[in-house]
Amino acid sequence: MKHEVTLLVRAQCQACVTARADIARICAELDVAWHASDVDADPQLRAEYGDRVPVILIDGREHGFWTVEEPRLRHALTQ
Repeated sequence: MKHEVTLLVRAQCQACVTARADIARICAELDVAWHASDVDADPQLRAEYGDRVPVILIDGREHGFWTVEEPRLRHALTQ
């Protein structure tokens, strides 16, 4: 099954920069599509996730937040 990763980020967030680099590397290695979305550009996203960025969604479902747990993410993306 092919998955899609969404990384919810915001400007001026160092953890988001780190997570973006990790997600880009892992998704490239596994040939998984991904994109980043700014939580502050969408009031609904900001209300739901704004206090936990970066947030990783896999196929629209929350997988994790604050840091990328690489082994766990790789496992989820290869299932």
